[in-house]
Amino acid sequence: MTALTHLDASGFSRMRTTVTLDEDVAAKLRSEARRSGKPFKQTLNEALRRGLLERGPRPARHAFRVKARDLGGLRPGIALDDIAGLLDRIEGERRR
Repeated sequence: MTALTHLDASGFSRMRTTVTLDEDVAAKLRSEARRSGKPFKQTLNEALRRGLLERGPRPARHAFRVKARDLGGLRPGIALDDIAGLLDRIEGERRR
C-alpha cells in the first residue's frame, strides 16, 4: 500500500489525491453539498460514481478487416529497387 492509501473503518481502501476542479464544477458541488447537507468530499464522490456509472460499458468493437485484391503487376519500365527513378516519375521536374 502506498503512503497515500489507507483503509477506513469499513475495510475499503481510500486514496488521498489532489484534484483541480474548474470553478463552475466546484461551485455546483458546493451548492449541492449545501442543499443536501452532506460534506463536500461525499458530494464529490457520489457525483463521480453517478457519472462513471452512467457511461456504462463500452460497446464491443469488431476488428476492421481489409480484403486484399490483386491490382495487377507493375507497369513496364517501373522498378521498385530504383527509388530515385520512382521519385522522378511520380514528382517529375519539381523533385529537383
